Amino acid sequence: MAQQKGIFKVKGMLGDVSFYQSKDGYLIREKTSLDGKRIATDPAFIRTRENSAEFSRGARSGKLVRNAFRHLIKDASDSLVVSRLTRMMIECLRLDSTHVRGERTVLENITYIKGFDFNNNAKLSSTLYVPYQAAVDKTTGELGVNMEAYRATAAILAPQGTTHYQLHVAGALLNFDDLTFEARFTDGAVLAYDQTEQSAGSLSVALTPGSVNPYMLVMGITFSQEVNGEHYALKNGVYNALSLVEVK
Repeated sequence: MAQQKGIFKVKGMLGDVSFYQSKDGYLIREKTSLDGKRIATDPAFIRTRENSAEFSRGARSGKLVRNAFRHLIKDASDSLVVSRLTRMMIECLRLDSTHVRGERTVLENITYIKGFDFNNNAKLSSTLYVPYQAAVDKTTGELGVNMEAYRATAAILAPQGTTHYQLHVAGALLNFDDLTFEARFTDGAVLAYDQTEQSAGSLSVALTPGSVNPYMLVMGITFSQEVNGEHYALKNGVYNALSLVEVK
């Protein structure tokens, strides 16, 4: 692509050449016969239209999940979480064996995204070693995790400087057709990171029961340092973990 030099800054068309401004300065490009209308109607671009439709559907599905759990994601995610989740949703969509290409959806294989970590820098499986069972009961609408007794210093890999930690659970009921959701959150107590034995316990939420739409359960852990009675997130939450532990 040519770049315009000189003192004259031109915008617009001049014959078959267009002049425009970008972050790299004023640029020039030749007019092409390829436009949005042709891509939308020309049979030669049917694969392009199918790919575009499915990419958009995957992106919207990923955004729905992020919106449902935004309350926790904002404190436990990496800079690439949007693209990573979109990619996983598209992979899930491509497993659809019911719909034709271009119309495939994520619903048939939505459990494929179980185990997704929202923070690739701090995965739950390599941070939390407390034995737990995640459960989703669609009949009752109950979602939660049951944890065995543990000692934090032995069962949690915390970053240097940690004085306290907190466990979190959230559940969501998602409608991928109209892009709506119902979500509930619950937080465990802020506990000292020490050798004190914590009793077996559970964290759970309740959603509308009996839906045919997918239920999702996430579990996370956040770390903080106490200074003069105030708790501060370590490095703005870079070590916090959050994972999709059950999908049903």
